[in-house]
Amino acid sequence: MQEQKYSIKQWAIDDRPREKLLTKGPSILSNSELIAILINNGNKQKTAVELAQEVLRLGKDNLNELGKLSVKELMKIKGIGEAKAISIAAAMELGRRRQAMASREKPVITSSADVAGYLQTILRDYKHEVFAVLFLNRSNKINHFQIISEGGITGTVADPRIILKRALEEDAVSLVLCHNHPSGSLKPSRADEDLTFKIKEAAKYFDIKILDHLIVSDDGYYSFADEGLL
Repeated sequence: MQEQKYSIKQWAIDDRPREKLLTKGPSILSNSELIAILINNGNKQKTAVELAQEVLRLGKDNLNELGKLSVKELMKIKGIGEAKAISIAAAMELGRRRQAMASREKPVITSSADVAGYLQTILRDYKHEVFAVLFLNRSNKINHFQIISEGGITGTVADPRIILKRALEEDAVSLVLCHNHPSGSLKPSRADEDLTFKIKEAAKYFDIKILDHLIVSDDGYYSFADEGLL
């Protein structure tokens, strides 16, 4: 005899994710219950919570890993269609932006550690290398952040002309260069050092200072300035 499947509507009210959130607050809910609210409903085989648990397993039970999954990867789970996958991806992006804004709200950049957390949050889910720049004003406040170029898994190239043109448009007096290493390695390559020197020399002609070049990964960060390479 086939086991009967119960929907969330048949659960006790205190056990339903939506009702639990309303009565006890979102912090009391597990990750799977929060994702179940995003999924909204299950199917004939599984409840929304059970589907959410599968989503978490696909992300190795780690929200950081879950945030790296694409809509197509999420749709590999039977019962997660495009609409559900889009809802999950949108929620992950909102969480990432909230964390990034919290880091960016620090008024003045005084050290590599000030910007490393912000940059790690923005770049951590890229599976390929990206080169980004922070444009700072005279008070070392962030005027603008921009990803300048995106490359492959092993590298990317940034054009100094594009960077300096944007710096002039933003009235920036100093820059922090940054790129990620999806491999996790924090050691700069010779190409990284050459590019940093090229941008630094070009910026001198516009009285723009390169404060640092940061390499970030999930394992931490590497600062050219801290290591005496600028």
